[in-house]
Amino acid sequence: MAKQNRRTQSRNKTRSSGKTTRSQKKSVPKARRPQPKKRAVLNSPLVEARNSPIHGRGVYAIVPIKKGARVIEYLGERISHGEADARYEKKGDDDGHTFLFIASNRTVIDAGVDGNDARFINHSCAPNCETVIENSRVFIDAIRNIKPGEELGYDYQLTWESTDDPAELALYACRCGAKKCRGTMLDKEPTDKKDEKKKAKKKAKKR
Repeated sequence: MAKQNRRTQSRNKTRSSGKTTRSQKKSVPKARRPQPKKRAVLNSPLVEARNSPIHGRGVYAIVPIKKGARVIEYLGERISHGEADARYEKKGDDDGHTFLFIASNRTVIDAGVDGNDARFINHSCAPNCETVIENSRVFIDAIRNIKPGEELGYDYQLTWESTDDPAELALYACRCGAKKCRGTMLDKEPTDKKDEKKKAKKKAKKR
């Protein structure tokens, strides 16, 4: 399960030998191993993160944001689905909180590593934002005008299956406070049921 969201990276280690030839008389200091470049944590001038009544930290507009504006990119370590699942399993039972976001069939973004403020945007059943995936990158766009001081939110649509443990699913209760809150951050329909419907449609077309 994941935040539209969840899920090895092959790490290319660059080594510097620092070797010198035998003909060299003077000792030459070993070359320093190049340090990996740190990924820039890019935040948006439109928003800031602070405590939220919904859950933990939230993200708030600090200037007027117009409908259609690109607010921020969802950043973090880019890993495979297998690695993401492994991390999720190790995490164990908790409050259902996750920073994992599916960016493509191959890539999951773990905003718990090198992430930015986008990871703090809470779920909302009456969202003012939506996620847009372009070339395996995830962006948060405004779907209506947002006033300064207003908390940002988008529908997580967390994937789940009808065979999942109800006790585990209960961890994903929604506290957004919207008038038409559906009470959960989970997608409206389980993935296995969606797959069944797709198969049924394909069979119907073949007839």
